[in-house]
Amino acid sequence: MFIKILLANTLHNVLLTLGIVIALVGIFLISHLINLKYSKKGRSIILGVSYFISFIALVGSTVFLLWTWNFPLDQYFTNLGTNLSSVLADSIGLMVSTALVIFIALFVLKIAKLSISRLGNKPTASQKRKKTIAKLLQSVLKYGIWLITILIVLSIWGVNVGPALAGLGIAGLVIGLGAQKFINDLINGLFIIFEQHFDVGDIIETNGFRGEVTDIGLKTTKIKNWKGEVKILANGEITDVLNCSRNASIAIVDFGVAYGENIQEVIDLLNAKLPDFRKLFSDIIIEDPQCLGVMELSDSSVNLRAIAKTLNNQHYAIERNLRTFIKHILDENGIEIPFPQVVVHEAK
Repeated sequence: MFIKILLANTLHNVLLTLGIVIALVGIFLISHLINLKYSKKGRSIILGVSYFISFIALVGSTVFLLWTWNFPLDQYFTNLGTNLSSVLADSIGLMVSTALVIFIALFVLKIAKLSISRLGNKPTASQKRKKTIAKLLQSVLKYGIWLITILIVLSIWGVNVGPALAGLGIAGLVIGLGAQKFINDLINGLFIIFEQHFDVGDIIETNGFRGEVTDIGLKTTKIKNWKGEVKILANGEITDVLNCSRNASIAIVDFGVAYGENIQEVIDLLNAKLPDFRKLFSDIIIEDPQCLGVMELSDSSVNLRAIAKTLNNQHYAIERNLRTFIKHILDENGIEIPFPQVVVHEAK
């Protein structure tokens, strides 16, 4: 009779446990579905409320199940309170020391980040170089400081860090043998920086991607193009690089005039008028624009070329404005800009 009662109670507890587990899963699924129906702003509020309700449900269900299975909750919480108070009394100094070490590490990293943000604001070669070196130092500091912080915290709590350091040396050797690609990325990153292949802020083209270098780390380099897309490349994959930021840029504009025009007069007219264009963009254009002459005798026009030397990577906007300026000059002087045409001869 006693065994039957015990089995009945056990079966009752098992079924109750399964029911509570299923109810908890249902609560989690419902909260997830509710979060998907709200906007991003509203979802954050609903997400916090649902997580709080789920946490309360989980804790309450756990306590209820322990009570159902006759777990001595009163004795457990009494022992927990006693042990916790004694542990806190013995460890308060260690916890304060740990918090102080972590605070100092975060403070040093924050100072390093603020220092880097103040560098490289001017687009000069020296500023770019300083910012590149600072970025590298930040990457090294981040890994180094956290490693030192972990070792100091372990030593504070009585862990012998000597064997740990020896183990790190052996582990580093093993990892180095198995992580040759990672080591290759590090070495190539150092060569990129110290041989000045490019700096932070330079416009480069590599692996079919063109953009501005926003970050150079020990392992990866980040490049952002004009559309805002960021490509992250492993330093070991950066082999062929086209650096577009070392010298001044050239704005090139090709245009055509009719075969009936006096080409030399057109060239002289443009060379007389184009210096006025520089006055409109004196902060960007380095030298007076000029018309070089005839570049091609095409089917319907004589194609000429005009150029303007600009600051680095500023030639795109100058090309657009220079085309408009040349169009106005040609229109004001009655010079024809031809369209594609075909001459047909009628047989007699």
